[in-house]
Amino acid sequence: MFFSKSTTTLILNLALATATNLFIADYSGSITTLSLTESQGNYTVTTTSTNHACAPNPSWLTLDADRGLLFCLNEGLETRNGSLSSFTVGADGELTHVKNATTINGPVSGVIYGNAAGKRAIALAHYAGSAVSSWVLGEGGEFTHLQDITFSLPRPGPDPVRQDAPHEHEAIVDPTGRYILVPDLAADLVRVFCWDQETLKLEALDPLEVAPGSGPRHAAFWNPYSVACEGCTTYLYVVAELASTVMGYAVTYKPNGGGLSFKEVYNSSTYGLLNLPPGTAPAEVHVSPDNKYLTISNRMDKAFTLPQPDGSILHSDSLVTFVLQDDGSLVWHQIWPAGGSIPRHYSMNAPGTLVGVGLQYDQTVAILQRDPSSGLIGEPIARVKVGGNVTCVVFDEQKALGRLGG
Repeated sequence: MFFSKSTTTLILNLALATATNLFIADYSGSITTLSLTESQGNYTVTTTSTNHACAPNPSWLTLDADRGLLFCLNEGLETRNGSLSSFTVGADGELTHVKNATTINGPVSGVIYGNAAGKRAIALAHYAGSAVSSWVLGEGGEFTHLQDITFSLPRPGPDPVRQDAPHEHEAIVDPTGRYILVPDLAADLVRVFCWDQETLKLEALDPLEVAPGSGPRHAAFWNPYSVACEGCTTYLYVVAELASTVMGYAVTYKPNGGGLSFKEVYNSSTYGLLNLPPGTAPAEVHVSPDNKYLTISNRMDKAFTLPQPDGSILHSDSLVTFVLQDDGSLVWHQIWPAGGSIPRHYSMNAPGTLVGVGLQYDQTVAILQRDPSSGLIGEPIARVKVGGNVTCVVFDEQKALGRLGG
């Protein structure tokens, strides 16, 4: 394909005009949009909009970047139910509310599944509601309720306070796009679901059972060779909040859509071989965009004491990075300050040069530099205060070039 000089100039000018948006959810009821621009290594961070249509307690944001849509889950901390809201995303990151619907209480994570070019739905994990729900997605942010699947415990788990009832904590899709996995903190399970290709209704399959009292919270898949298929090498990493461990599993696909089998290949604290501070509660886990590193956020470890320019002291929890090994094991690589207290959630931008950390109790987002070549996280470029306890931070890099869908 050949471009004229004028066409090439236009593409370059569009690229130069492109800025990164960052969406932040917090428990005060707000979704805040930040605009990040970079010039010769210098960053400018600007708050461009705030939206309250997902109030009172936004807990999770699911971005449908190609279609210019954002879905927000309201956990409903002090209400009988939660809710699901949808928004269209403008080029500057401004959100326009489309729809709100009442859900089972306590939605804390959502993931889109189905046919990328056809029927799609969003599955929600409900922590307080002990359930998984699904909603069929329409055009322009419309959606309709499909099903609720509720769970019960035959008896409380080893931790009678945190494991008193099922607590679905996250929903993720496997690399092939055929299965949804949902860690259940109280049942010590990672639940596995398939779905009907026509109706999109979910069906439970055999789960992954983890050690009693582990409390699985979040998980991430990894394909070492960056190829996803049922016969490809696939690993799953599960972060257990109550045991403060990270567990690696070799994943095998059962024939005829029968589900997944798991073989444990790695297990350590989220500090690796380092001594883990008592009370540490890991939260988020991701594989880096370059497919080489696994990073875990640790809450309440208070690993760092950071002097501030005004003479005050900032106590910071940690981010721990491991190097992913071809056999599924992990090698400790770095521990680094998350930038403050309770890093409940974090995400990386597409190039892997920035890490946005949601510091729940500080009501702040720290944006940290990262070197993709070494996998090392570095100093913050900004700390942005918002109106409440931060729950979710999501990069949006589609921006001014326009969306791919309607």
